[in-house]
Amino acid sequence: MVDDHERVIRNLFAAYLANDRQRVSDALADDFRFTSPFDDDLDKAAYFERCWRDTGWIARHDIERIFVRGDEAFVTYCCVATDGKSFRNIEFFTFAGGKVRRIEVYFGASRKDGRFLPQSR
Repeated sequence: MVDDHERVIRNLFAAYLANDRQRVSDALADDFRFTSPFDDDLDKAAYFERCWRDTGWIARHDIERIFVRGDEAFVTYCCVATDGKSFRNIEFFTFAGGKVRRIEVYFGASRKDGRFLPQSR
């Protein structure tokens, strides 16, 4: 089960990077919910409407760690943009029936050249 959930997560990140909306949709449960600091409990349709955009601005995702326990997982990653800017996030995944049922995103600070950038208040 742990290996399956980790594989789903890695495949989801790869599909997002490839801008493969169908593959992302297929990985998400019908009752999928998405929450971030900007979005509260979006359903699958609202997630694609509000959060999906062309991923051509992303150079890569560096997945730093994945912790899986049962049907839950934490992922820490650094997203590097094509302009060299980057940011670290943590995402909490919940699974049901082999699909992603919920993702909660916690935004991290912006980075450049391996260092945190000061945040405006």
